[in-house]
Amino acid sequence: MPAITVRDHPFYVKSVVILFGLICVFFVFWILADILIPLAFAAFLSVLLNPLVNLLQRQRLSKVVAILSALLLTGILIGALFYFLSTQVMHFRDSLPMLKERFGDLIASAKHYVSARFDIPEQKQDKAVADAVNSGKAIVGPTLFGVLGIFGFVLLLPVYIFFILFYKTLILNFLYEVFAEENSEKVADVLTETKSAVQSYIFGLLIEMIIVGAMNSVALLLLGVKYAILIGTIGALLNLVPYLGGLVAIALPVLMAAVSKGGYGTLLGVIAAYLFIQFIDNNILLPRIVSSKVQINALMSIIIVLLGNAIWGIPGMFLSIPFAAVIKIIFDRVDGLKPWGKLLGDNIPTRHMGERWNLRRRRKQEAGVS
Repeated sequence: MPAITVRDHPFYVKSVVILFGLICVFFVFWILADILIPLAFAAFLSVLLNPLVNLLQRQRLSKVVAILSALLLTGILIGALFYFLSTQVMHFRDSLPMLKERFGDLIASAKHYVSARFDIPEQKQDKAVADAVNSGKAIVGPTLFGVLGIFGFVLLLPVYIFFILFYKTLILNFLYEVFAEENSEKVADVLTETKSAVQSYIFGLLIEMIIVGAMNSVALLLLGVKYAILIGTIGALLNLVPYLGGLVAIALPVLMAAVSKGGYGTLLGVIAAYLFIQFIDNNILLPRIVSSKVQINALMSIIIVLLGNAIWGIPGMFLSIPFAAVIKIIFDRVDGLKPWGKLLGDNIPTRHMGERWNLRRRRKQEAGVS
């Protein structure tokens, strides 16, 4: 009796099976978010720190000492960033009452203008704003990590990273042995390309963040916007969320310029400067600095970021693109999933397959072949 393969099933059966599998995966990811979010961050950071650990081990340090040294260096760098941001926030807090008063006056003027120009009562405007804020909270999703919270995340992350790096050989051997021996070459290709893509992507993002933060800060300083370095740094951090983060980052300096400076000249200058920086980022920095191995097209990137937010909230938005890159690498290696890998990729064909089939049929008709 001949074996039944996946290709023998109708298209609608395969589609239902794939859709049901995706729903199950998303549900598991959502229900186990408290465990999987720090584990996912730890997995990507472990891949990033692995070359440093290997370098330290080549300097005749033991594996435990090399891993702890890499974690210590990472902690120092992150601590320095938070110290820098905290000092800037302290200066910002001193001016918060004045800025709050100016912002209230600005809102009151805007409501009065809308009420006089469009005949919309101020009470109705307040209700519309409250409804928009409430719906926005539902869209953004959880900002913390569920029951464990941010402190549980901070405590678990270095522990996860340590053990992933310590048991790296055990994990790799498991991945090789869990698949059939004839698939060993594909598994090796997937692991090698995944490691290269994740390392290049995260390292490229860090360089991009530094450059964008510097350009943001310089532009805001030249325009005379208060707390330019703080706002520029926050904008660079938001820029880590592909496409959507850059749009949100523009709102911060525009709001600060409206509250602290006044006048349309500064507002237009801030918008023009940020649009120019986004143009440089999207057309020069992203293609050249961020690894070209992560070839996810813009449409899929936006959809994936929104799906990441729906499942894991803000952490999911940061993790969505690296996850998609890993999934695409796997799809490209599995025959039945290659079309899905092409859908995620940014390699746009010059003509679709329907045109090719029509062209072949036309040529057959011209040649007199039925």
